[in-house]
Amino acid sequence: MLKEILAISPRMKLLGSPWSPPTWMKTNGDSKGGSLKPEWYDAYARYFVKYVQGYAAEDIRIEAITVQNEPLHPGNNPSLLMLPEQQASFIKNHLGPAFKAAKLDTKIIIYDHNADKPEYPITVLSDPEARAYIDGSAFHLYGGQIEALSKVHEAFPDKHVYFTEQWVGSKTKFADNFGWHIKNLVIGAPRNWARTVLEWNVAADSQQNPHTPGGCTECRGAITIDGDSVRREDAYYIIAHASKFVLPGSVRVASTEAAGLPNVAFRTPAGRLVVIVLNESSEPKTFGIRRGQQTVSHTLPAGAAATYVW
Repeated sequence: MLKEILAISPRMKLLGSPWSPPTWMKTNGDSKGGSLKPEWYDAYARYFVKYVQGYAAEDIRIEAITVQNEPLHPGNNPSLLMLPEQQASFIKNHLGPAFKAAKLDTKIIIYDHNADKPEYPITVLSDPEARAYIDGSAFHLYGGQIEALSKVHEAFPDKHVYFTEQWVGSKTKFADNFGWHIKNLVIGAPRNWARTVLEWNVAADSQQNPHTPGGCTECRGAITIDGDSVRREDAYYIIAHASKFVLPGSVRVASTEAAGLPNVAFRTPAGRLVVIVLNESSEPKTFGIRRGQQTVSHTLPAGAAATYVW
């Protein structure tokens, strides 16, 4: 399936994110919760190496991995509790050296959890031996504020920041989801140094299947597939405001913050300017976008977003 996808979109980059080591490596012997036993750190590092090499053997490049999905949330199935000191030890003594010995250039990304605990990645990055192997930190936004990403960037400006997951609940409304996700993810994450914005998840059926026992029963896909029926959902339209226009290699550029009109601007590799604007107010708003001597004026309906390209 990945080969079919890459044939359509060869520039797509793959990020691998484990949710649990094998149960025999864990303190509780279960797929849910528990911690990685220190005596298996080295073996688990070799699992990462073999994972990257296995896909490479099929001509599929893994661009990056995160060390653990949501390391402070052992209630998922599967899941693992991995404290920042444990993550730093695993990286500097096992995973980093294993990647180096295998001559892998796959990026190692830490944390991969909510913006309410920026001290987690800061703690890991404060270990100089671990930091040498780390590309950056990843975030979700089920807790905290998106501005926390800037706090990590300011502490370690040479390390990248990524936004890697946000769900859309099946019992929520499009009108509520759209503005929040555009403001906080599509606009807010890049304004706070994120190099990616990833939604959860690509596809599900109308019952939000498939999922693991104890997994997410309310995660609505970007598209809903029932037999031959395909319906575009919230995340599809949220991501579409950027994905078609902010192409790989684009660079965020400064744009004025205006009350009630969150926005973000990018310069594409071809030199085009892309501006995404949300009207978060309850009434239409007219505004102008100025680039040098060029000005364009537009009115956005209440709650609407628009992407401007020139």
